[in-house]
Amino acid sequence: MSLREIRRHVGQLAIAGFNGHTVPDGIRSLAREFDLGGVIFFARNVDNPEQVADLSRESQELADEIPLWVSVDQEGGRVARLKRPFTEWPPMITLGRAGAGSEALAARFAAALAAELRAVGISMDYTPVLDVHTNPKNPVIGDRALAERAEDVARLGTAIIRTLQAEGIAACGKHFPGHGDTSTDSHVEMPLLDHPPDRLAAVELVPFKAAVAAGVAAIMTGHILIPSLDEDLPGTLSPKIVDGLLKKTLGFNGLVLTDDLAMKAIGARYGLSEATVLAIAAGCDAVLMCEPGPEAQMAALEAVIYAVEKGRIPLKRIDDAFARHRKVKERFLAPPRPRPATGATLRAILGRDEHQAVAAEMARFA
Repeated sequence: MSLREIRRHVGQLAIAGFNGHTVPDGIRSLAREFDLGGVIFFARNVDNPEQVADLSRESQELADEIPLWVSVDQEGGRVARLKRPFTEWPPMITLGRAGAGSEALAARFAAALAAELRAVGISMDYTPVLDVHTNPKNPVIGDRALAERAEDVARLGTAIIRTLQAEGIAACGKHFPGHGDTSTDSHVEMPLLDHPPDRLAAVELVPFKAAVAAGVAAIMTGHILIPSLDEDLPGTLSPKIVDGLLKKTLGFNGLVLTDDLAMKAIGARYGLSEATVLAIAAGCDAVLMCEPGPEAQMAALEAVIYAVEKGRIPLKRIDDAFARHRKVKERFLAPPRPRPATGATLRAILGRDEHQAVAAEMARFA
C-alpha cells in the first residue's frame, strides 16, 4: 500500500470538530491531506436551520470518493445541539417512565428526530444512551439514560435504533461498556467502575448486546477504568475491552467510535496524539476530535502514520477500520441520499405539530 493510500485510510478514522458556521480553512486542509472521515456539529456551529443545512452541504463537498459523516449529539434533554425551531425533546428518562406503550412512543420520537436531522443533512446521531441509570448520584448520565433497569434500556434503545436507522440516520449507542453506575464525570476526571465481570454481564452489557443484535451502526466507547476487565487502561484505550469484549465476545461488526479524546479523563493524561494511537491500536475504528484545532488534529493523524511505520499499529488494523467505515457508509450514505431541505420545505419539517405532540406526551413523564 502506498503512503498516500495509508494517509487516506487513516484520515477516514477521524471525525473532527471545528469553530464557526462555515467550514474553516484548517478543516479543508485536513480533508485534503487525509480524506477526513467526518465532522461533528456543536452548538457553536449552529445559527439557524438554513445555515446548518448549508454547513452539511459544505462539509460533504470536502469528500473525495467516500462521503463524510455529518454527525451531532442530539439526544434530547440536557444534550441537544439543535434548539428551536427544531423540536426540543424532554430527557430520555421520560421514555422509561412511560409504562405501557413506551416502545411505541420511543419509535415515534425516533422517527420525528430522524426527519429533522435528515432535513438538515445530518447522517449520524450519537444516540441512544445505553447506560443504565443505577446510580442517582451520577453527575454526567442521570436523566440522559432511558431507564433504571437494563432490560428497559435494551428494549427502548433498540426501538430507537431500529427506527432511526430505518429512516436513514446511523445510530450510535453509548458509552460502552457502561457509564451509568459511575460517580465522576469523564469530562473532568477518570471514572472508576469497580464491578466484577458477572455484574457487568447482568446489567451494563445487556443494552449493548441488544443493540448489537439490532444492527446498530456504531457504538461509542466510554473513558472509564474497569479493573475487572483491564487494570491499567480505560475502556477507550483497552484492547481487552474494545477488541476483546466488544468485537470478539459480543460480535459487533459495525463502527467503534471513541468519545471525545479531548475530555480530561483521556486528554489530560495522554494528549490527543498518543490517545489517538492507543485508541486505534485498541480496536477503535474512529476517533472523535471534538475540540477545534486543526494543527492538533493533523498532528494526531500524523502520529498514527508514524505508529504504523514503526509497527505500533499493524497495517491490518488500519485496513480493518477502513473496511468497517466503507461498509457502514455504503449502508447509510450511498447515493441517492436526499440532499438537505431548503426554504419552506425545511421550515415545514422542523418542530411540526406532530413532533411537538410526541414531545408533549414524553414530557408528561418528566
